[in-house]
Amino acid sequence: MKTPIDLPAGSARPGPGASATATATESVLDSDVLAWLDEAVAPEPLDAAAQARVKQRLLRRIAADSTPRHHTIAPTEGDWQPFGPGVTMKVLHHDGRSLSYLLRLAPGASLPAHHHPQDEECLVLEGEMRIGDIVIAAGGYHLGRKGVLHDRLTSPGGALIFLRGAVPEAVLAL
Repeated sequence: MKTPIDLPAGSARPGPGASATATATESVLDSDVLAWLDEAVAPEPLDAAAQARVKQRLLRRIAADSTPRHHTIAPTEGDWQPFGPGVTMKVLHHDGRSLSYLLRLAPGASLPAHHHPQDEECLVLEGEMRIGDIVIAAGGYHLGRKGVLHDRLTSPGGALIFLRGAVPEAVLAL
């Protein structure tokens, strides 16, 4: 017995032997014809290279749709503000708890000994800085632990450093 299947316009067709109805419908093939077509047109598995291409295309489309939600600051964008004698600061991001920022230290600039209310990460991008007797050159990383006092920070030749941590007390005074 052949039973016609009615589907809403634009919907996927049901599997063999299924039927569906809706208020806005269009007539399609009978269920036994659909079952025969389903058997005749079995999908061929994709080879690994084709799967990789499809995956990369999908990921690129998803990433392109997500890009406007990212936050990017070009080197020429953003404001450098005074932070202390010979030190300027450029805020990159503040999430309410932590601050990501750049500090530019002029040759001979220094910051006093201080502690951090949360861990603070520091990456020297250019030049060299010293924390007490510790010398950190470009590419070097330093983690200032929460609640631990660290020594005076100096930069005899100048430096550009990236930091992420709590909002520094000097910023709150600006």
